[in-house]
Amino acid sequence: MTRRAVVTGVGVIAPGANGRDAFWDLLSAGRTATRPISLFDATGFRSRVAAECDFDPNTAGLSPQEVRRMDRAAQFAVAAAREAIEDSGIELPAADPGRVAVSIGSAVGCTMGLEEEYAVLSDGGRNWLVDHSYGVPHLYGYMVPSTLAAEVAWQAAAEGPVALISTGCTSGLDAIGHGVQLIEEGTADIVLAGATDAPLSPITSACFDAIKATTPNNDDPWHASRPFDGHRDGFVLGEGSAVLVIEEAQAARRRGAVTYAEILGFAGRSNAFHMTGLKPDGREMAEAIRVAMDRARLDADDIDYINAHGSGTRQNDRHETAAFKRSLGPRAYEIPVSSIKSMIGHSLGAIGSLEIAACALALRHQIVPPTANLCTPDPECDLDYVPLTAREHPMDHVLSVGSGFGGFQSAMVLGRPDVDGRQAA
Repeated sequence: MTRRAVVTGVGVIAPGANGRDAFWDLLSAGRTATRPISLFDATGFRSRVAAECDFDPNTAGLSPQEVRRMDRAAQFAVAAAREAIEDSGIELPAADPGRVAVSIGSAVGCTMGLEEEYAVLSDGGRNWLVDHSYGVPHLYGYMVPSTLAAEVAWQAAAEGPVALISTGCTSGLDAIGHGVQLIEEGTADIVLAGATDAPLSPITSACFDAIKATTPNNDDPWHASRPFDGHRDGFVLGEGSAVLVIEEAQAARRRGAVTYAEILGFAGRSNAFHMTGLKPDGREMAEAIRVAMDRARLDADDIDYINAHGSGTRQNDRHETAAFKRSLGPRAYEIPVSSIKSMIGHSLGAIGSLEIAACALALRHQIVPPTANLCTPDPECDLDYVPLTAREHPMDHVLSVGSGFGGFQSAMVLGRPDVDGRQAA
């Protein structure tokens, strides 16, 4: 019997939206959550805008001990996982813990906790030799990114495979892809899969300032993230987390689960070219799209919506446009495409999971989220990028793509569970 993977629960912590329903309301309304940085003093930085989460760990149900132990990225992941589990209706205590797995992605791990602790240990950077006795008891956990996945596993009492996937900005897509593979190969029946990142700190901002990847549009932060727009000038750094409950389809049907989507195909490629650069022809992303569609047994005519990487850099947007044309041919001009980074910024490793959550919700609601702030299209980006306003649109299959520093290119295809004879739930 072919094992198939379906999404039965969605949990989200996002800029401007804590929780799945608030997240969809923000996206479908085309609201932007970008604003001046408030999490640290950004005076003197080239880019002083970000997409921050208004997250209170106490309101999210975390105990004082959990707050003390966890970096902000871990707090996001645990809160999102709890919502996903509740949304799925699954009774994890009744499940075989050895058949429950966790796959969490993160690009930069516990960045905020590490930077805060370094500032304390080094007395604000004045001491080259730091005094470890000033560190918090769980400092070692901040240095080991796998603790992010371990925290989620502890929440779910998962005793199956637990992995931390770190492939830069494709981490979220790749972590979900890994979770799907665990279902398909029979290693697990339930997987908590997603990603988290909380990179809004001076060190991260300084790094992106140095390569001029982030926008200097500090005077209008609410419109600073402008994918595919002719006046775009870099991405807006963000934060957040999305975690999905992924189940084997027949098991989900037997327990009467409500299914958002089936994950039909996934593929990743590398350009083996440059740490931050992209070839203009989009060949590697196009190949990832082609393989993901082959695994889904679909062709270009079957794709109804594309969730773009759409970071808002000229290099990426033109590369991605070329990849869509290369992989989908003339059909690329007929498919609605949009970038939710226009509203929630670019949360590095977490963004791929947030985008898959958005795709699952788009399939459920049959609405394409817009590309906010797209007022002056770049002539080289000449596809249907759904500017400004969400669009009702019939969708059976959606494609989501990601592109990351290091040359990573990933693609995933999702489908409604009640089409093509795939009666998953």
